[in-house]
Amino acid sequence: MANSFQSLLPLLACPHDRTGLQHEGAWTWCQRGHRFPVIDNVPVLLRDDVRQTIGIASASLRLACLHAEGRNDDPFFVGSLGLSQDERRQLQVDIAKKRSEIDPVVSYLVGATNGNLYRHLIGSLSDYPIPALPMPCAKGDRLLDIGCSWGRWSIAAASKGYQPVGLDPSLGAVLAAKRLSARLGAPFLGVVGDARYIPFKPEVFDAVYSYSVLQHFSKQDARNALHEIRRTLKDRGRFAIQMASAWGVRSFQLQAKRRFREPSSFEVRYWSPLELTQTFRETFGRVRMSVDCYFGLGLQATDIRFMSPTKKYLIYASEALKGMAGRFHPLVYAADSLLLEGLLVATPGTRP
Repeated sequence: MANSFQSLLPLLACPHDRTGLQHEGAWTWCQRGHRFPVIDNVPVLLRDDVRQTIGIASASLRLACLHAEGRNDDPFFVGSLGLSQDERRQLQVDIAKKRSEIDPVVSYLVGATNGNLYRHLIGSLSDYPIPALPMPCAKGDRLLDIGCSWGRWSIAAASKGYQPVGLDPSLGAVLAAKRLSARLGAPFLGVVGDARYIPFKPEVFDAVYSYSVLQHFSKQDARNALHEIRRTLKDRGRFAIQMASAWGVRSFQLQAKRRFREPSSFEVRYWSPLELTQTFRETFGRVRMSVDCYFGLGLQATDIRFMSPTKKYLIYASEALKGMAGRFHPLVYAADSLLLEGLLVATPGTRP
């Protein structure tokens, strides 16, 4: 087994009972007998006894176990990517062509990870849309990227000096992140896991970042994930987590479109800015709320070159309002996408 997994192993914990893990061959296990497959140096540390937040988690665990037993013939784990049937068929065609310039899995995941503005790029990606991480530069700090998918934020973190560890319930996506990071020369360690049961020991990360993930959880699951983030952060560790605001213009339109019914499955949950501030303060103490973007979710200024003229204007307008919100704070409350960030300052006796 490569050194990358061996360096990760001492940090890992069983998602059932948080005890340490041992490893041999294609499996890792805890002292209480919970066993998990390891695929290409990526441990699949998902629980099989809880309701999953998304179906790809169950598919990842099933396919990983089959692979560890020598009964899987799909090295890209397409069944764990959450694609439509048409997208899966076309992806398999592209894989068979062995295109070398763009990773085919990334090309088909870009719509799901980056948002509706990127749907025109599905299957035809010409370059990788790597964003700018909204966190300060670091010198080797270990960062957990929750919901890493194909690794765009992990690669962005590596460019700022972090040592990223990606966590995602999709085995195929984490393996794509591993391939892409290697191609770009960026450090990356991947784990397949659930943000509600982060499979790491306490206080092992200097920073935690998450984008377009917890907004899809039920509010109770999101709160559970926040407590897990707090548990795995070091004292003075930094966190930055994106969430969807109920008060944005586009957010209000989308809520009205579904007639303000209770969301289900992996649909977006919209939080009021006040609810977000209170929830994060209860978990982390101090928190700062700022604008991620307006007019939707996922608009990134770094991706202007991928957009049509109309979509470019949306991003320009979002960035202009974002700059104004930095000078006139009430504009923050009109954003569709918010960033909650701060430093964890733990007081004696408050650690979970």
